[in-house]
Amino acid sequence: MNKNEKIICFVLAAVLAGYLFFGSGKQDRQAAPSDNPAAAESSGSVNTNPVAATSSTSSVVSASAPVAAAAEKAAEKPVEPVKPSTPELTVTVSNDYVSLELSSWGAAVKKAVLKKFACGRGEISSENPPLEFDFSAGKIGELLGGQFFGEGAVFKLVESSPNHAVFTNGLVARTITLKDDYQVVFKDVFSKPSDSAGNKMSVGVMTMGAGENDQLSVDSWQMNSDGGEVVHHCEDGPLKPYLVSGFGGCSGCSGSSGGAFNDVNPLEYNGFQKWIALKNRFFVTALVSSSEENNGFSAVVYKNNKSKEYRPEAVSAAVRFGSVPAERETVFYVGPKKQSLLWDLGGGEGMREVMEFGMWSWICYPIVYLLNLFHGPIPNYGVAIILLTVLIRLIFWPLTRKSTLGMRKMQEIQPKLKEIQKQFKDNPQRLQQEIWMLYRTEKVNPLSSCLPMLVQIPVFIALFNVLRTTVELRYASFLWIPDLSEPEGLFKEVLPFGGLNILPILMALTMAVQSALTPSTGDASQKKMMVVFMPMMMLVMFYSFPAALSLYWTLSQVMSIVQMWMIRRSTAKKQDALVPEIIDPPKTRQMRRHG
Repeated sequence: MNKNEKIICFVLAAVLAGYLFFGSGKQDRQAAPSDNPAAAESSGSVNTNPVAATSSTSSVVSASAPVAAAAEKAAEKPVEPVKPSTPELTVTVSNDYVSLELSSWGAAVKKAVLKKFACGRGEISSENPPLEFDFSAGKIGELLGGQFFGEGAVFKLVESSPNHAVFTNGLVARTITLKDDYQVVFKDVFSKPSDSAGNKMSVGVMTMGAGENDQLSVDSWQMNSDGGEVVHHCEDGPLKPYLVSGFGGCSGCSGSSGGAFNDVNPLEYNGFQKWIALKNRFFVTALVSSSEENNGFSAVVYKNNKSKEYRPEAVSAAVRFGSVPAERETVFYVGPKKQSLLWDLGGGEGMREVMEFGMWSWICYPIVYLLNLFHGPIPNYGVAIILLTVLIRLIFWPLTRKSTLGMRKMQEIQPKLKEIQKQFKDNPQRLQQEIWMLYRTEKVNPLSSCLPMLVQIPVFIALFNVLRTTVELRYASFLWIPDLSEPEGLFKEVLPFGGLNILPILMALTMAVQSALTPSTGDASQKKMMVVFMPMMMLVMFYSFPAALSLYWTLSQVMSIVQMWMIRRSTAKKQDALVPEIIDPPKTRQMRRHG
């Protein structure tokens, strides 16, 4: 490997490392999990009442207020609303995918059971029930405002069926209908429409999941003169210091251990939002659309008080409306963060940006589609990742082969290159001309060794985004791996660093073998550096990453090693064929007599 190649490769490695650690975001490795992490994801409960925090009577921190002012406000506890004296009545609506418990207090969704997703690892059973989200602290669809507190929040159930229910309280008649694809439709008919007296509507509450790589975020599509743009509120706006956004667990609050960073009073985000989504790593509750235009939303973030370092526990939100119309129809989504379900939600661009693939979405979307396509005939996502890896390697096979042959050719012309360097060492300009003339004569590209890496880095980053966030990999097992979305964590009860992760070790070993087999034009010290330094660096980087990513990279390198072996074997056969065969001349009678 010459100097230019080495510089390019190290720059690419630095870019990749920087992206994985800082650009990918949302991985909270420093935060300590709660005492019962499984319950944190399954129950959805929070430590205070988001309904109170999002009410119109609570104090507000505007979007333009400094973060320090927001932190001071955070120490103030919102006032708990007075619970109705009328007993609560619940009714259940259900389909094949989700079961919703509706409450007469607020005529809203109190609980959601996702029937296709187990609470813990393994199949759904009596010991491992379906995943349940408890929204009692911030019911989905609940109307918030002065007239809807206390007894004004009490509804009567007047009609119900397996997939819909009708409530009324004199102020509003509400029909709640459960649709396919995890959608819930609220149709409200108000008795006293008003152009000035607005109200709020709860989007619900989302809790941090149980996994060590989990995240918590708020996304919305803000409308503007260009039609709108996605805002990830963990990266922009007043929610940024309170949500997971980077390697340290949150942005702007690393090292905070308490004090002002407790339950944050409502943080306002102004402007018409086409949709609003609360999400953790795998699940979403969202306002998909409404027949009435809103003028923004308020959100509240809750801290996990059991964690020594700052760690958000949950986030709630409420959308603001500027008036009370005669009728309003609002659609919500309560379900998995799945590309196929979010693709067309909300119209236009849909809610696909909730997947947060960013600039790599043009690669990520096809990868998710292929993963699910391969999962069809063999229902195991470990096998699907293997098939995807094989497909990607086959696509890049011609490029990798051409690059490997180019590197071997560079290795072969090293004697000529050194001779030119020796001959023109005192004339740098002539030296460069002669070197490039040699490259043209021998038909060699000096940058060919880095070309496959250049092409594959976008694919690798896209796979990183896909494999760490797709709900399909949640609790997906493969061979000895209990969960492809998390590190293997074998014997973590007795071993440090989160237990034994075999795949990153195999990945480092295969990388060392691949580097050893790769033709090199550098000296022995450079070769040793690539064989030892790069695998060790990647081992440290990958050790806490999802097992799915290590599985892909390890298998990809194994296929690269096989390809190099095949190229070496083919080249050796061609060289043997070019060696002239020495044939002994026939012996004459005289030669035999003197022999």
